[in-house]
Amino acid sequence: MRLDKYLKVSRIIKRRTVANEACAGGRVTLGGKVAKPGAEVKPGDIMTIRFGDKLGRYEILSVQETVRKEGAAEMYRILSEDEGMAEERG
Repeated sequence: MRLDKYLKVSRIIKRRTVANEACAGGRVTLGGKVAKPGAEVKPGDIMTIRFGDKLGRYEILSVQETVRKEGAAEMYRILSEDEGMAEERG
């Protein structure tokens, strides 16, 4: 599944256009590398997303085309969500 679609289906990011912009803007990494919106995700991948000054790390547990709102959180595991950790810009 494409990364931007995964972000939307899992509800980590609510809208696919916003997910696409986050990926295109270099704010999402997959396996430690900056990921484009079309990058393929699979269970076991580690994803990092920078939301302003918040940095979130997530492990992808499952990839599903559709999921109910109640089950979306079961698609990933939060490894960390830290405030003020976005200083990794270089």
